[in-house]
Amino acid sequence: MQNTSLSPELVERILARLDFAQRPEPTLENLRRLYAAWCQRVPFDNVRKLIHVSTGNPGPFPGSTPEDFFEAWLRHGTGGTCWAGAGACQALLQSLGFQAERGLATMMAAPGIPPNHGTVRVHFGRENYLVDCSILHMEPLHLNRQPEIHLAHAAWGLRAAQRDGKWHLHWRPLHKLDGLECRLEDFGLSGTDYQQRYEQTRGWSPFNYQVAARLNKSDRVVGLGMGHAVELKADSTVDTRPVTDADRRHVLIDQLGLSEEIVSQLPADRPTPPPPGTKTAAAMQST
Repeated sequence: MQNTSLSPELVERILARLDFAQRPEPTLENLRRLYAAWCQRVPFDNVRKLIHVSTGNPGPFPGSTPEDFFEAWLRHGTGGTCWAGAGACQALLQSLGFQAERGLATMMAAPGIPPNHGTVRVHFGRENYLVDCSILHMEPLHLNRQPEIHLAHAAWGLRAAQRDGKWHLHWRPLHKLDGLECRLEDFGLSGTDYQQRYEQTRGWSPFNYQVAARLNKSDRVVGLGMGHAVELKADSTVDTRPVTDADRRHVLIDQLGLSEEIVSQLPADRPTPPPPGTKTAAAMQST
């Protein structure tokens, strides 16, 4: 397992922001506490990536290193998309003594779609637990023994089952409320693997055009899903509405806790084009 430990000083600052008064020992109970804190304090969002893409910055993407991810989170409250978030979470857990490794998965798992998602798995002996920093499912998923998992919470719950030797997770992104599937593929990727896969999203990604952001509150999920403000509630109801720029700022600053400084740099949302190489993209080019 590649060593990606963070400096002790940075770890202490992160733990303080996560509301840990003492450095936690690498136990399953503390993994539960850490992951629940992450889900309620570290958003999944593409804010810094949108700013980076809109300015044509040729440098490394924001959050390409765990240090960059956490320094921005400490300053601005931003998180990141999957490669950045999973890489940072794995580095933090490893720094605390957990046996954590980077994972590879496929969102919208279907024939022809390559692996496109980063996640994290933690070992306790032969027992494995998933902590995903995009899905934000609050409770580490125990990936051993049982053929199915059901987290029943109406806002952030999910279902998972094994098919063809792989775990398939069904969950609800804020832009696709009927849910989509994430298939776990492999584990043990390096930080370089993640940086390269992140860089491959420069030409096209669903997160290069419109704000997507998600954070758990005490009993609900709030955020932005491709042009809409969305709230998933514990009573199973959903509030969703199109957003103006003022609405978008309110959600990001007042609900997710991002700084006004970073939100003021956001470009306007743009329609997301179809992926290059698809029939839809070819048809648009021919018209």
